[in-house]
Parts: sequence; C-alpha cells; structure tokens
Amino acid sequence: MMHSNCGELAGDDVRSEGEGRGGLHRRAVLKALGALGIGSATFHRALAAGVGEGVMVTPELIAQAEWISGLALNDDERASISNALMRALADFRQLRAVPVDYDVPPALTFLPDPDLRPAAEIRRNQAEPSEWHTLERPASDEDLAFLPVTELASLIRSRKVSSIELTELYLERLKRFDPMLKCVVTLTEETAREQARRADAELAAGQYRGPLHGVPWGAKDLMAYPGYPTSWGAPPFKDQQLDTKATVAARLEEAGAVMVAKLSLGALAMGDRWFGGRTNSPWDPRRGSSGSSAGSASASAAGLVGFAIGSETLGSIVSPCRACGASGLRPTFGRVSRHGCMTLSWTMDKVGPIARSLEDCALILDAIHGSDGFDSGAMDQPFAWPPKVSLPKLRVGYLEDPERSADDRPELAILRDLGVTLVPIALPDQYPTSSITLMLGTEAATVFDALTRASITEGLNSWPITFRRGQFIPAVEYLRAARVRTLLMRAMAELMETVDLYVCDADDLALTNLTGHPTAVLPFGMKDIDGRDGPGSITFTGRLYDETTLLAVASAFQLRSGDHLRRPPLEQFLAEFSAEEETS
Repeated sequence: MMHSNCGELAGDDVRSEGEGRGGLHRRAVLKALGALGIGSATFHRALAAGVGEGVMVTPELIAQAEWISGLALNDDERASISNALMRALADFRQLRAVPVDYDVPPALTFLPDPDLRPAAEIRRNQAEPSEWHTLERPASDEDLAFLPVTELASLIRSRKVSSIELTELYLERLKRFDPMLKCVVTLTEETAREQARRADAELAAGQYRGPLHGVPWGAKDLMAYPGYPTSWGAPPFKDQQLDTKATVAARLEEAGAVMVAKLSLGALAMGDRWFGGRTNSPWDPRRGSSGSSAGSASASAAGLVGFAIGSETLGSIVSPCRACGASGLRPTFGRVSRHGCMTLSWTMDKVGPIARSLEDCALILDAIHGSDGFDSGAMDQPFAWPPKVSLPKLRVGYLEDPERSADDRPELAILRDLGVTLVPIALPDQYPTSSITLMLGTEAATVFDALTRASITEGLNSWPITFRRGQFIPAVEYLRAARVRTLLMRAMAELMETVDLYVCDADDLALTNLTGHPTAVLPFGMKDIDGRDGPGSITFTGRLYDETTLLAVASAFQLRSGDHLRRPPLEQFLAEFSAEEETS
C-alpha cells in the first residue's frame, strides 16, 4: 500500500516484452540469467533483443551481451550457461502453467525482529479510555458526528445515544458528502443496520463488548467482506466478490463495531485515484487526499465514520492522514493480521487504524492486534491501554534542524512540558534506503503478474510501469536488496537502543516501512496550502511492538496541542461544490 508518489519507484518504462511464445522465451531467458546472478536490467534488454521464437540461447548470444553484466566469462562457462538456460525454459513453462491465486504467498516470511519470540498469551478487547467521562449528547448532530471514539463510547455505554441512530447519522453524512469527497466505494447499509440493532440489543441485555461497541466504522476496500464487492480500487476488480472475511473485520465485529462502508483507495493501493475518480481532502476538496488509504483518512477527518481501517506499505496511512488532518497508527509489521486483505508486498504491508485521536487508535489496535493462524507474518505481542508509562523516565529522540534551534521548535517545547528527556539523534543514512525499495516493486509485480501478461493497464495509475520493470529485476538483485535491508534493520535497532521513540517532521517513510517500526501520525499546527488553511502534521516512531509507549507519548502530545479538535469547513465547501456542479 503505497504513498501516492510510489510510481516514482518504477524508473524508466521497459518497452516491448514480446507476445506469445516468443515473449515467453525472452522473459524466461531473462529470469534464468537473473537466477544465475548475471546482469542488470540493461544486460537483460540487450540479450532479449536477440532471443525470439525458435532461437536457441547459444554461447555466442551470451557473449554478445555479457559485457553489460560486468562479468568476464570463458567459452566453457558460456556453454554451460546456455545449456542451463535452455533447461530452465522448460521449468518456467511448467511453473507458469500452474494457476496461482492472488492470496497465495511465497514460502518466505519477513520478521522485523528475528530474535523476538511470540508472547505466551495476549489479551484483546481489554482496553478502556484513559478516563471515562459522563457526557451529555451534543446539541447538534454535526457535533455528535465529530466526537472521537472515546466519547462516542461513553454516550453509547450510558445509552444516551443508540448505535442505530449513530449508524443512520453516519450513513446520511456519507451519502451527503461523498459526491464532493469521493471516499465511498460501497455503502454496507444492510449489514450496518443489522450490526447496530444487535449492538443495541446486547447493551440492553447488559452485554457490553468494550469501547468499540456500537461505533460505526469504514473499511478500506482492499479488505474482503462476504456479500460485498472488494474492488481494490481498480477497474479489473471492480465487481470482485470474495467469500473471505478479513481478520480485521471479524475482530471488529467481535468488539461490537458496526461496518457502514467500504472506503476508497487508489488503484491497487497507489495514490488517491480509483475507478470512481479522485478522493479529496475534507480540508480542501480541490486537492486530493493522498493515499492509498484515501477514503479512510478523508471519511474519518470529515466526521463520516467513527473511525476507519487503512493499510500501509510505503506511506499509505501516514500520507493521507497528513493531507486530511486525521490521526493514524501504522503498527509494527506483523502486529495486525493481513488475512483477507489485498497483498501488495508480502514483506512490507501493514494494517492499522485511522481516527480522530490517537487514543482512539489505541482502542482500535487493542481489538485487532495479534496472530490468527492465517497470516504467517502476524505475531502475538502484549499491548496495554491505558498505559502505565512514566513520561519523565522516557528518552525521546529528535532530528536537529540546521535552520532552527531546539528552543524555537514548538513540538520540542510540548515534549519538554510533558517531562520527557530530549535526545538529538541522526537516522541511519549509511545504506541506500530508496534503492532497497525495489523489493516492493518486485513483489508487487509478482502479485499482479497476470495483469502484465494480459497487457491490462487501464485505470491502474503508474503500476504498469512498475510491473513491467519487475519482470526485469534479477532474483540475485532482489535478494541483495533484502540483505542490505537486514543491515538497515540492524542500524535502526542500534539507534532505538538509545531512545524509546523519536519525533519527526521529515520524510522517513521508506526507512521505517523497510524496518517495520510503528509510526503514529497526528495533525499539528495549520499552514497555508493553495490559499486555504490546511493541517500540518508530525509523526512519532517507536520501538518494534512497543505501541504502548509510542501511543502514550504521542497521545499526551496530542491532548496538549489540541489540533485534532479542528474541523474542516465542510458546509462551506459543499455549497461551493454544489454551485459548481449546477453551472458545469
């Protein structure tokens, strides 16, 4: 699930891979050379030019292209390789004849902390808000719609608001504002009303499931739910229906939450453009919401759902939260099961909450975390909320700014007031982080190989370039990137031994997504964006599987700043949008 700029990873477009058996031979030769460790994409293209239908892979053909590989082969080596490649062609044909569904992973599992063992026991649905408040129902429905989960939970628990009336309120708002925001793929009205009535009946009978009981939520439409399309935001899958129920959806049902909609994502988890148009920011519908959790962030910030679930591979929770002024948590890799969710990268995909406060995110994480027996990367580790964390005992890192002293930075002033110890740090920069992300494009190309071979490109944003490029990445280079990733993970582990977490307003998305560390994002300050007020943002990144400490600090910071309480002027924007629609 990628940041809207992830198409930049694609590099130069690779032209003409060939058709039919000739194309198969060319690709097979390229992959076989990659498996043998020979050459770059340039070398592969040079060799591909000479290999076609019925042409043998001869030692002379290899000699013509080997200079680009950086290898100097002798005649015996060329002969050996040519024989091996011809045998490999038959293997490739047999492998490609085997149907492989989109949900079949490779026999490999990524572990952000290889030395960590699963916890013997974890508990879910045990969290409560840090303080329960006795609240009265707000005077207006709009005030009610914008309440955080912590306060919605109090109203539902005290039966001052029913789940069914809250569900109807959010369904009405989704219908009203979606033409402007384009954040809804499918309304799940029948399921929502059934779940809401059940939540109210259980509460009336004295059965309370916890703070998410009766709270309406929206699912990013890469999460499968029986009876509804799971479109992945892309035209080829627009009407796809999957019988699987995503683990995250099942666990939210267990917690009593009410699913009201499946929300938009950029096509195949890229950006904010999908087959329904562009999802827009509630702070300025002239601008896109970024992505790929475009609808989840837009709907949460606009008060159209109580909370939403998003996913991230390279910025897809953090980036739209920044654009929309929402609060989000990208958990540690493996903290939340991805079963039933579209795969983009087996070693980088993560699922996490988007809401109006980080304490909301903590309550949601408590309901959805842990292994499920389906996702081999999911691991059981403890999570506790409310946190028993002493802020004065914590060390919070920060990146030094050559243009501003530490005394002139408002985020550091708030942290000082909270009592933490501030520590200047430098993020690991000795490894080519952006180059390691070729793993993502290669894995994505593997997942959607069928689209590439069928020449399906319409409505897929910049993915076709990345998918074609992936056909030319040698296995050795992919695994070399994985090994350098290990070194990057070790460097990050050394840094995190010196601090409990760090605050950052720079772009460290590639680094932290590759190492699997958890990041909380929250609105902070306001800034002028294209002549309108828009939300600023800041992030906190914590130790692997230590979301308790991360959220304790980030939530305390958020409560002190109060910027999450700002609301976008939706009524003004809707009036402008309606006027433009009438004149167009």
